[in-house]
Amino acid sequence: MGKSKEISQDLRKKIAGLHKSGSSLGAISKRLKVPCSSVQTIYKHHGTTQPSYRSGRRRVLSPRDECTLVRKVQINLRTTAKDLVKMLDETGTKVSISIVKGVLYQHNLKGRSARKKPPLQNCHKKA
Repeated sequence: MGKSKEISQDLRKKIAGLHKSGSSLGAISKRLKVPCSSVQTIYKHHGTTQPSYRSGRRRVLSPRDECTLVRKVQINLRTTAKDLVKMLDETGTKVSISIVKGVLYQHNLKGRSARKKPPLQNCHKKA
């Protein structure tokens, strides 16, 4: 079943008013040109005209915080996740290291370490 448009607050209030006045579900749906099932779910199931809350956890960081994190890392690629957590703590946002790493990973900034290379010898320096 496809997604449909959310019914506006005004239309919800009209449905509630007509329902309180004693109109049947079919009469309300014909009058307002809304499906019967929508009328039923709006008032019978919820008992209110307010739209229901969305499921899911709220994001810890705002888009603005994410942008500042990404900007800090792009300026200095050697910035650690711990440093970024401390920076966010100073602004008043409490986050864990894993959240910071996840945000950076979403923006394609992955933690890499430099390869161990042998120190240069005198013969290398001359060449």
